[in-house]
Amino acid sequence: MNDDDALRYAELALENWGPASPPRLIKNRENAVFETYLADGTHAALRLHRPGYQTDNAIRSELWWAEALVVSGLSVPVPVRSLSGDVLASVPRAGRMASVVSWLDGAPMGEGDVPLPGSPDQQEAVHFALGAELARIHRASDDADLPAKFDRPVLDATALLGDTPAWGRFWENPTLSVAETETLLEVRSRLQNVIAGHAKNGGDFGLIHADALRENVLVQGQDVALIDFDDGVFGFRMYELGVAMSQNWDQSNRDALGAALLEGYATIRDLPADAKKLLEPFTVMRGLASCGWVIARYKPDDPVVRTYAERALEMCRRWAG
Repeated sequence: MNDDDALRYAELALENWGPASPPRLIKNRENAVFETYLADGTHAALRLHRPGYQTDNAIRSELWWAEALVVSGLSVPVPVRSLSGDVLASVPRAGRMASVVSWLDGAPMGEGDVPLPGSPDQQEAVHFALGAELARIHRASDDADLPAKFDRPVLDATALLGDTPAWGRFWENPTLSVAETETLLEVRSRLQNVIAGHAKNGGDFGLIHADALRENVLVQGQDVALIDFDDGVFGFRMYELGVAMSQNWDQSNRDALGAALLEGYATIRDLPADAKKLLEPFTVMRGLASCGWVIARYKPDDPVVRTYAERALEMCRRWAG
């Protein structure tokens, strides 16, 4: 779906919520996301959901989850119901479902493949705040009374590192050489042992945001807030922290950022005794997942396919030694 089509479909989708300002395209990737103002002045984000990624019930579950987090005192985007009173609306011409959620103010923490803004102290402070916010989300999620029809994917050891990973067979990235493929498979085997040991020791597992990348972390003064819960799953809480670190793979102060992230988290919830040791392998798991994610989304000769492969290889080599 190109940007022109996305804008046309967004205008059709917004008819389900009544008069609104012309939608402004924010991003057209997994979902197409737009900024708009509804007739009552509500500042909102319209999402055109990617076909086949989440079921209607899974999207409804995500939105229910967001409402439960707000009840617990967290600041996250919550659904705005359509004129029919539903949280979802069909856009037949686009073959997509649409939802509208409240807009959150704040500046993104940063963007991928660009050095983090701010001084090292400021960067650590933001990671400390992010760790604490993720811990609050986990605590509130565990306390929530999930409805019987609640449905979100499960990202367990098999979905991360099994024969058919949820995000694609990363070792089949078409840009890999034979030797590079062997490197990823060797690291995969080692990571399987890590995650199995973590699970055996009672590794914390539950609802996680699973996509706490810089673009999805809004800085609000001394605090942060998370947006875009579309990838939310039942998964390992250490994986959540690994995702948050995955864009810091080439930061010279990544160790300090990781320490700040863990320290912030520990102010709200307990961490495993070996959390510091586990953070890097769980970060590598996200790097591998992304290496697989690009396979089905880009042509084999697109440079981004190789970029994700090289990132995964560097993360693996650094961790495996």
